[in-house]
Order: sequence, then structure tokens, then C-alpha cells
Amino acid sequence: MMRQLVINADDLGFAPGVNRGIFEAYQAGTLSSASMMTNTVAFAEAAELVTARAPRLGVGLHLNLVSGRPLSVVPTLADPRTGEFHSLAELARRAAAGYLSGADVRRECDAQLGALAKAGIRPTHLDSHRHAHALPGVLAPVVASALAAGVRFVRRPLDRPQLGHPIAAAKMLVLHASWRAALGSVDAPGRALLARAPHFRGITLQGAPNVSGGLVALLDHLPPGATEIMLHPGYDDAVLAAQDPYRLEREREVAALCSPELRARLAKGDVRLVSFAEL
Repeated sequence: MMRQLVINADDLGFAPGVNRGIFEAYQAGTLSSASMMTNTVAFAEAAELVTARAPRLGVGLHLNLVSGRPLSVVPTLADPRTGEFHSLAELARRAAAGYLSGADVRRECDAQLGALAKAGIRPTHLDSHRHAHALPGVLAPVVASALAAGVRFVRRPLDRPQLGHPIAAAKMLVLHASWRAALGSVDAPGRALLARAPHFRGITLQGAPNVSGGLVALLDHLPPGATEIMLHPGYDDAVLAAQDPYRLEREREVAALCSPELRARLAKGDVRLVSFAEL
């Protein structure tokens, strides 16, 4: 059975080195989609590269609520002392305590979607940095924003736990629990939008010593229908180093996406590589 596969690169626009790695993978023919951050220093460069060099790359919003400064006034999401977003841990704590304003979340999501539109990019999908949209108090306003903007897919980051990957499995179980709690506040139209999302894989690839082998193994065991595989390709640079600890691991992901093994696996013909726009 022919299966549809979206190989998606998160963090487009995060840093120049990340942009370079993502476009290298796109040019290798193994990357069909990317999620773009809009409140980051390399956003303008990424938007120009998409327009000039990647007309067939599907681009969505990588909603960022945990790094840098917001694009709007959102008192419950930002530290008043610095003007920057709270960390993921603090955001999760505030979400659990009910301290987040849904209006703030909606305002910021609208602003980041608006930044994509201003750059001439119509988002094919929406996901978030560090899966922040899976938090209670965040998911419902994000889905409402996506519906209003006509976004057709919002990621369900519900990977399948595996005994051979205990650290990744623990992360997956936390995401599953958070998602169940968050889903309770999503209305019927929002749930219908979320149900449209493809299967999700890729958490076991983060930091894996053999990304290429793990990626090919995922392709060998895709479920029926459509699946998104999440990756974070890129090259380390000073801009990335100042913001994120996930650095050299990104270079292994670029190598995996450009590997002969992956290209040969995709060439077998039982998997069709598509973007979200083609689903």
C-alpha cells in the first residue's frame, strides 16, 4: 500500500546555520516541509530563501512561545523584567496553575501567523517550538487561531512509545498526558481540525547516534495513511549556540537527510513524499 510521508524540519528561521542545513536537505530531495519561526533573527533570511530557492517546500508556522521576545503584548507569557518569553518549564508550571491567559496565547499566535502572511507565505500547517501548544491553556486558543487563519493541519505530537528508547518514551508519555488534559478545552470544530493531522513520528531520532538508520527504520514501519516525521536539521553557529543546546545533533540530521541510504529507501516506491499542502 502506498503511504504518504511528510518529512518536516522544525526551527526554520532559528539561526543562519539552521536555515543552511534545512535548505541543503531540501535540495537533496528528501525534505518536503518545514516549520518556520517568525520572532527570530534569521526569520527574514529564511523567508527570502523560501521565495527564491524553495518554491515547492511546504512551510508552516513553528509557533514559538518559549524563546526570545513575543511579537505582541502578552503579559502572562513573558517575563516583565526582560520582556522575553518564559522558559518551557515556567510556561508549563503557569499552564498547570491556570495562570495563562487564553487571549494572550491567541494574540501571539495570530501575530506570528500574521508575520508569515506579511512575508508572502501561506502556512500549510502549524506546530510549536518544544511542543508548547500541547499544554493545557495553550492548545485551545492556538487551534482557534489556526481555524481563523485557514490552517488545515495542526500537529498532534503523539509519537508511539518504544521500550528500546526509554528517555524518548518518557517524553512521549508526558506529551500524551498533557495533550489529553489540553484537549478537554478544545471545541468541536477545533477537535475536527486536530483529527485531520497525520500520524506523528520522530522523537526517537532526536539525539540518536545513528539518525540515518533510525530514519530508514521508521520508513520501513509506517502506519497506513499519512505520517509526519519531525526532524531538526541544521549547522551549529554562534546564533544557535546562544539560544539552544541542541546543536551538533542537528548536523547528524542533515547528514541523514542527505544520505544515499535514505534516498534509496524513498526510491523503492512504496512511500510518496509530500508536503502538508498535498494531503
